[in-house]
Amino acid sequence: MKVNISEQVRRFVLCLAPEPRKRLRQALRLLEDEKGDIKALEHELQGFFRLRVRSYRVILAYREEQSTGTIEIDCLFCERRSIVYEVFTAMNSTLRGR
Repeated sequence: MKVNISEQVRRFVLCLAPEPRKRLRQALRLLEDEKGDIKALEHELQGFFRLRVRSYRVILAYREEQSTGTIEIDCLFCERRSIVYEVFTAMNSTLRGR
């Protein structure tokens, strides 16, 4: 399965200390086989998923590529667990024009 990494996720991972950076990179590579602690989100984030990597969360979305019909995973946002859902919910609401 193809995994697309957003620029925010790339920058966030690069800013981490070596050990958490290594863990997140490994977890993102394992997504190609849909491995990892993945869970569907609820309420206002329904339709999105999260990947848990210790105290970090990556917000994901599954998407069907129109030209090939294959399913891809978009890694949209990454942050510490303590704030990831609040920040992503606010960003998502702004993007949807709420």
